[in-house]
Amino acid sequence: MIIAGNDMRIQLSDHFTYSRLVRFTLPSVAMMIFSSIYGIVDGFFISNFAGKTPFAAVNLIMPVLMILSTVGFMFGTGGAAIVAKTRGEDKAEQANSFFSLFVYTAGGLGVILTALSFVFIRRICALIGASGELGNYCVLYARIILLALPFNIMHLMFQSFFAAAEKPNVGLAVTFSAGVTNMVLDALLVTLLPQDYKLAGAAVATAVSQFAGGFISLVYFLRKNGSALRLGKTSFDGRALGRACVNGSSEFMSNISMNVVGILYNIQLIKYAGENGIAAYGVMMYAGMVFSAAFIGYSVGAAPIVSYSYGAYNKTELKGLLRKSAVIIAVVSVCMVALSELLAVPLSKIFVGYDAELTDLTVSGFRTSALSFAFMGYAIFFSAFFTALNDGLTSAAISFMRTLLFQSAAVLLLPLLLGIQGIWFSIVAAELAAVLLSIIFLIAKRKRYGYH
Repeated sequence: MIIAGNDMRIQLSDHFTYSRLVRFTLPSVAMMIFSSIYGIVDGFFISNFAGKTPFAAVNLIMPVLMILSTVGFMFGTGGAAIVAKTRGEDKAEQANSFFSLFVYTAGGLGVILTALSFVFIRRICALIGASGELGNYCVLYARIILLALPFNIMHLMFQSFFAAAEKPNVGLAVTFSAGVTNMVLDALLVTLLPQDYKLAGAAVATAVSQFAGGFISLVYFLRKNGSALRLGKTSFDGRALGRACVNGSSEFMSNISMNVVGILYNIQLIKYAGENGIAAYGVMMYAGMVFSAAFIGYSVGAAPIVSYSYGAYNKTELKGLLRKSAVIIAVVSVCMVALSELLAVPLSKIFVGYDAELTDLTVSGFRTSALSFAFMGYAIFFSAFFTALNDGLTSAAISFMRTLLFQSAAVLLLPLLLGIQGIWFSIVAAELAAVLLSIIFLIAKRKRYGYH
């Protein structure tokens, strides 16, 4: 449970005003933003100290590594929805059993994925077009990161469960600790190691931080704690696992699709702008991660409240949560578009200021793609909203269309008309289409879930 300024504990069963909603979700927002920031710091050190080719290699292989981590998102969001709903039904013991089952299963899958990926990573790099020196950098970076994959999966999963356990502040503290670890090790290893070892140093820094995030979270829930959840004994429940997978299929699909599309973007960028295009896209993705992380964090923090209210049949609270969330996202979206337009030049110079042509390309792309922030928050939240309602299929449909179909179609078609600018505009077009689709689903299902 989170401690408010007046020392009153905010619980999922409370009535959420704007103030209470913001206070409860703020740690999750900060947690996701900070996770993105330390990823950006990693990119900064690689670009400025290891060089443009290692930086391009990291951006090329990163979608693959993120796809492997999606198990954590799936069991985190899908499992937390089930756990919070079960708690809303006043079944605390069963909720803990489900929680333990999801954590143990995700950890086991992480070990299996690590072993398989470590063996086949060079072939995977070849499939995405990484050859020669670029390919070698990709393999080096990936194999070091893969060593921490099981713990990274658990870290991503626990980000959702900390909110469901009414302890978002603890989740923020864990993420902060992991992030600081990464930043400090980056500063030491990337700057001090010889040139040939700088990329490996950056990978070690990231892997250690991912291990720390997962391990600390695991220890917290294994020990006696003041949260609503604790790891313990469980029994195999195939139906519960299936429901968690279906509920979390939207986040699973979203992350896989997003990174598959990221690979597609890189292929198009190589075609239209070469290595500079990949580097420019990497800068935009690093910066865009911070803004999208705010929306993701809010959705992660609000989802357990939605699930609890749904499980408790509190339709009035559910309707209020949807309305208040729409207003909060609108305000934040406007601020993000304005801020991103102002920061396009300085952020580009921080990462690639050593190359004038690359800087100009990055600024142009950043300012165009930043318009997507006007729509992105709604698409992310509405997908998470349906996940929280245990309607994984609807959530998955929104995520699939948003991250795979809409973006793939846009990035393949728009460059034929607009060239390199078409690639940047494709992000905006996909987010707008996803919002329109989400509104259709909200209207169609308003009576079923009682938020009309």
